[in-house]
Parts: sequence; C-alpha cells; structure tokens
Amino acid sequence: MKKITILGSTGSIGTSTISVIKKHPDLFKIVALVANKNFSKMLEQCEFFSPDWVGMKDEKSADILRKKIKEKKIKTQVLSGDKEICALASLQENDCVVSAIVGMAGLLPTLSAIYAGKTILLANKESLITCGYIFMNALFDNHAKIIPIDSEHNAIFQVLPKNVQKNLGSVSLKKNGIKSIILTASGGPLYYLKSKDLSRIQPEEIYAHPNWSMGKKISVDSATMMNKGLEYAEARLLFNALDNEINILIHPQSIVHSMVEYIDGSVLAQLSVPDMKVAISYAMAFPDRIISGSNFLKFTQLKCLNFFEPNFIQFPCLKLAINAFKSGQSAMTVLNAANEVAVSAFLNSKIKFNKISEIIDHILTSSNFLEPNSIEEIFEIDTKTRIKTEKKILALCY
Repeated sequence: MKKITILGSTGSIGTSTISVIKKHPDLFKIVALVANKNFSKMLEQCEFFSPDWVGMKDEKSADILRKKIKEKKIKTQVLSGDKEICALASLQENDCVVSAIVGMAGLLPTLSAIYAGKTILLANKESLITCGYIFMNALFDNHAKIIPIDSEHNAIFQVLPKNVQKNLGSVSLKKNGIKSIILTASGGPLYYLKSKDLSRIQPEEIYAHPNWSMGKKISVDSATMMNKGLEYAEARLLFNALDNEINILIHPQSIVHSMVEYIDGSVLAQLSVPDMKVAISYAMAFPDRIISGSNFLKFTQLKCLNFFEPNFIQFPCLKLAINAFKSGQSAMTVLNAANEVAVSAFLNSKIKFNKISEIIDHILTSSNFLEPNSIEEIFEIDTKTRIKTEKKILALCY
C-alpha cells in the first residue's frame, strides 16, 4: 500500500486524485492533505479518509476546520502555515507526494518533498519552470523521482523507452532513438475567436473549456495558451529536450494527448478521453496500470482528429514563454510571476483579457535580472517582478 500526501487536495487535480484513491482503498492510504482556504471541502475529505494530518495555508480556515473536526470527532490533526505544510510534504512515511498546488505557492512544499527524496507526482509546473535546473539538480542530488501528471507530459512519459523513464531529465533523447517530442494543445475555449474580439472576453466565458474541467487560473492560461508555453518549458526540462527536439501542435479534440517521434519513422501517441484521472492513475500506480474511473475512448464516435500549427499572433503568450525559456532562467521566473499577477487582475476585472500578454511582454522587456544560482535568488526575482507588475496594472487602471 502506497502512502500519499496530496498538496492541493481541494483543487481540480487534487479532487481527481482522491477520486482514483477511492476506487483503490487497498492500494493507497492518504497520510496528509494540504489546501489553502477551502475548509468545507477539506472537511468532507477528512470525514471520508481520516488522514493523520491536514495542512491549511490560511490560518483562519485552519481554525474553522479544527473546530468542525473536533465536533465530528475526527482524529485528524490540523496544522497551518507554510512551514508546517513543507513538513507534511517531507514526512518520513510518505511514499509519494502529489504536487497540485497552483502557481508559485507550490514551490517550497514541492522542494521539501524533493529534499526528502520522495517520489513527486508533479502537476505544479510553475515550481519546475521558475527554478529550472536548480529544481532538476535537487532531484538528482537527493535521489528523488518525478512522474508528471499534466496530461501532455504524462502522455509523453507513457510512450518513452524505460531507460528515459528511469533517468528523466538526464539522458539524451537522440541516443535513445527519439527524433522529437510533439506537445499537443487544445487551443483553449477561445481558439476560434478573432483577435479583435478578445478585448470583450469576460472571466466567466473562460471557464467553459470545451474539453477539460479546470480551475480558474489554469483556465485563463489555457485561453491565452500561456499554459502550453509553460508546458513547453516543462517538457524541455523533464525530458532533457533540445530546441529542435520539441514541437507544438494544436489539436482541438484533446484526444491525442502528446506524441513521441522515433528515428525509424514511428510515432507513438497516448490517446484517451480528456480526463485527468487517466494520467493521475498511471502516475500513482506506475509501472502498473489500474482502473482510473474514466470513460473509455470510442473510436467509432470520433468524427475527425485535426492538427494545426500554432498561430503566435493569435496567441502571443505562447511565443513569450518559448522565447523566455530560451533567454534563461531569470526570464522564465519573471514570465511566471508577471503572468500570475496579470491573470489575477483579469479575474478580478481590473484589466481586459488582451492586456494580459501586453503586460507580460512589457515586464519581460523592461527586466534585467542576473541568472539566479539559488532558491533565495529565485524568490527575490519573483517578488520584485510581482511588485513591478502590480504597479504596471495600477497605472493602466487610472
């Protein structure tokens, strides 16, 4: 039985993970659950699983949860704050840690799990791309393992040779018979809209993704295709891919989750209905396969599978992310911080949708940080960029 801690248990990935665990109580035991503020959903999870520990980032939410857990006579201990959450991520009894906290907030808990030598099931791409090779070197130095649960990276992982799976991020793709990795992208909910229409888009329209059910922030990132840009960077790092070894294709149906092209002309792809439980169950049971609870793909009902080259004019955030990765680690950290602040501003109706890319572009162009050599320097770049981005947004509002 694998003992698991879920970082971000009340979010979209976290709840999908819990759905898989419920189907396999003989295979998995939840040791700890971590969330930000959603004490009501956390209470439901505690009632069902009675984990040893719960960590809430928000102190007030933790206090409320403690009272409710006491009333229901649940034996779970409730902790609060960043330090305690990091401690839960590195518990000795953990076999694996699901890293599903959205954004930069997931960095320190994920690093704590890495320093403890755990197996990390990674959904929080921001913790990887903001730190890059600092993150990857920490994995190697602490003999930690990583299995991606983003659908695209998990799809790639599934069809890689065993040698690459076992040595993720440290072996040559070419030497293992791989010509290129092909990342697919749905194009998001706004793919068929013209650029001139984007200024009128409201947050509520973003949430209605045609294929996936996602949280608010990642829904916006999908619409701008910043999410795919971050996934490009993640793929470069996870799979040790060179610039000419990775391509992106728009695939509106979200059936082919990604592909690997081999030097003999073969292309291996992972296909399924768009359901995160498929990737999560594979990562949790690796190297075995278990029932995920997802529906099965019915090929006779597929009308077509389309693939298109991405339009960088229509999706400037995608190009910004690709260029930032090529520019270096400080640019990626700046990009992520500016994006998180700009997306938050859009969700709070402070800026129009089409201003997100303009703001990020301005912050990237006007920033000139040295390349970071430590986590502390990463956080310094992140903090300064957030302040600068907030000032830019404030200036736009007046």
